[in-house]
Amino acid sequence: MGRPSERLQIAYDRRSQEKSILTAAKHGPLQSLTDRELALSEQPVTVYPHALQRRVKAWVRFGPESVRVDAKLMRSTPLAAGIEFHAEEQIFRCWVWGNAIVLDDVDRQA
Repeated sequence: MGRPSERLQIAYDRRSQEKSILTAAKHGPLQSLTDRELALSEQPVTVYPHALQRRVKAWVRFGPESVRVDAKLMRSTPLAAGIEFHAEEQIFRCWVWGNAIVLDDVDRQA
């Protein structure tokens, strides 16, 4: 049997990631950086309009369970990134440390 087409493989990967997210979510709430860690009153925040939101891969944590997700970079500070990602019908948003994300390969080729 041959390999699935690239589009089909992307769909399989997306479904697998959604299952991983939902499984991790059973271990606790999505963790986000605290107000103290973000220091938003002391740090500039960049909010990206839709056209400038970049695709990233990010490590997030649900309780003690960590999972790597495909996300959109929605906002940032010099040290942190505000991201959004989906699993089935659920939308998740959180702040993570900047070094917890990398630009997605698709964006790097553009």
